[in-house]
Amino acid sequence: MSNKFLIPLIIFIAITILLGIGLTMNPRAIPSTLIAKPAPNFTLPLLHDQATTFNPDQLKGQRWVLNVWASWCVSCRYEHPLLNTMANNGATIIGLNYKDKADAAKQWLNERGNPYTHSPFDESGRVGIEWGVIAVPETFVIDENGVIVYKYTGPLTADVIQQELMPVLTYTEASQ
Repeated sequence: MSNKFLIPLIIFIAITILLGIGLTMNPRAIPSTLIAKPAPNFTLPLLHDQATTFNPDQLKGQRWVLNVWASWCVSCRYEHPLLNTMANNGATIIGLNYKDKADAAKQWLNERGNPYTHSPFDESGRVGIEWGVIAVPETFVIDENGVIVYKYTGPLTADVIQQELMPVLTYTEASQ
């Protein structure tokens, strides 16, 4: 076999191997550069009371969830009942309303229940960009020191909550 055919064949095999490896990877497991770093700080008005603001420093000393959602997000509909259940079980969930219309977001929560302790209203999406949001929904867990310890891109499922999120959310030094 001449080099004329050997080099393209080697390149084809290498590309095929790389594509094969890529197909075995979880597309939702997008690494975040924010893991183990302080959560970006922000101050935003609340969806239901624009005269009141929310800042993550208000939750220092607590482990909490930041869920990025929008009324136009179809995937958010699938995870919302699970968030309601988490909230009913005592989880502190902050719902960052992302690039939405306030009236549509309020109506959405009225129809489906409101699992959020606070709903900061990020109409421009600026805060979402600072948090590295690439798709809605996204969910973060922030520890007692204000450090991001977990991120999930896409709609939460019961399995993800049980196997990944809850162990991180309920982690304590004493539990290890």
